[in-house]
Amino acid sequence: MQTVLDGKSLITAEMLAGTLPRGKLEHHGEAFETARAELVLILHATQQQIEQDKNPAEIVGRLLSFLNGLHSKVHPDVWHALIPVAQNHPILKYFLEDPLTHWSFTKPRGYSGDAQLLDYIYCDPHVAESVASASEVGKALYSHTQNVPSCVAARERRDLLTRYVDQIATKNGPETEVLAIAAGHLREANRSVALAEGRLKRWVALDQDPQSVGLIARDFQGTAVEAIDGSVRTVLTRGHKLGKFDFVYASGLYDYLAHNVAVKLTKTCLQMLKPNGTFLFANYAEGTPDAGYRETFMDWVLLLRSEVDMWNIVNASVDRNAVEAQVFFGENRNVLYAVIEKRG
Repeated sequence: MQTVLDGKSLITAEMLAGTLPRGKLEHHGEAFETARAELVLILHATQQQIEQDKNPAEIVGRLLSFLNGLHSKVHPDVWHALIPVAQNHPILKYFLEDPLTHWSFTKPRGYSGDAQLLDYIYCDPHVAESVASASEVGKALYSHTQNVPSCVAARERRDLLTRYVDQIATKNGPETEVLAIAAGHLREANRSVALAEGRLKRWVALDQDPQSVGLIARDFQGTAVEAIDGSVRTVLTRGHKLGKFDFVYASGLYDYLAHNVAVKLTKTCLQMLKPNGTFLFANYAEGTPDAGYRETFMDWVLLLRSEVDMWNIVNASVDRNAVEAQVFFGENRNVLYAVIEKRG
């Protein structure tokens, strides 16, 4: 299970790429040369716009559109080979002035998609000082990148999680227990009415990153939130020691998990539910229109899934006679959700 997060083998683009099926590029030689020529033209045109001091938000908006067009029409093997072409182009330096792009590409915590990156996506107050200290170009770029469809979807996902917690707490009362797997900074808890009103017994926030665990422990001291240093492996091997929960969720983790690991984790999470408990997992959807920019200039590769892929995980994990299950798109249709309710 190459993508099990054990606190040591943190997620990198290289590691995730190693879990994806890749063919041999020589099978796509002509297609690659054609695509590379198109990419070079895109990058050159972008460089000209930069040299002409065009509006940074418009520049990055056009680039996103062109990269998405190329990404959507070439074979995945060809696209994977194009990523270094973009990353080695001189214009990378320009886009790294954007605080969001810079954090994603440089990976200060050593892995992709960390909680601080999500804070930039959330436009959270914790990153306001960093954004304020960016260059004028950086601020202008960020004004666009923070509002691309996948970022809007991430903020929608955060708010959906808050609603689920509050609704389940309203239904089940003050003995409600919640588990967040790969919790990040647990920003969804900042908006929870149930947590603020003391209507939760505990909200366990498990994450592999000690910095994230420390921040949660500091920010939610004196509340029902319990920060725990742990990983997928922790859940798979010692999940029973965490107890039983009314609501278990993994909001960003499945984007990095191969099918077999996702099934194993789903089975384990369902075993951790109380009768009538709910498990939710989310995944970015195929066709996300900013994937081209994210995988090149942000160096952030995700395992995108379709509705069929989500159902395949659900159906391989459960006896459908023992649960109620649904798969649905989020509001802007860039994130898919699977919700499984365990019958009492």
